[in-house]
Amino acid sequence: MSQLGWRKWHRWIGFAATPFVLFAAITGVLAGAVEIFSEDEEAREKARERVSEVKLPPATVAWSEPLAKAFAGATERAQGAPIDRVTLDFKTEPPSVTVYLGKPNGGEDKKLVFNAQTGEFLREEVYVDKPFLVRLHSGEAFGDWGQVIGLMWGLALIAIIVSGTVIYFYMRRPGRKGLGRIFW
Repeated sequence: MSQLGWRKWHRWIGFAATPFVLFAAITGVLAGAVEIFSEDEEAREKARERVSEVKLPPATVAWSEPLAKAFAGATERAQGAPIDRVTLDFKTEPPSVTVYLGKPNGGEDKKLVFNAQTGEFLREEVYVDKPFLVRLHSGEAFGDWGQVIGLMWGLALIAIIVSGTVIYFYMRRPGRKGLGRIFW
């Protein structure tokens, strides 16, 4: 294909992909900013510096007692609720057990966080498998078709990059020196 052919395809792909790529860029920046400035990120940074007191092989009591206390507390708060998953985190301050509860007819409901040492209830939070901004960025917030469109804008971005790279090499002038070889 000639340089003009590549430029024509590059323009058409770019024109059609612009709203999708712009949407992906904006939601990606927002999701990244929320992640960077969230309290969860600060807690993860602090936890990286700590060393867990529980070592392998752990005594059965190290994990069974915190789970038993958390299950007892969760039962008081949500009798009969389905348990989706449970996490035991030895590095948080204080160490914690999080019980993720689902809705009786499916879906996510809430998560209950307990002190792993005392069994004391710490907080209740909304439980979703992925934050809304992440689901929006991937297109998942719009259902299956949103994910298909998300895949298409990713492919469009690849096509723009490939066609732009081909055009760059077509237009490149040989014999230039220094940075002029790259940026002309």
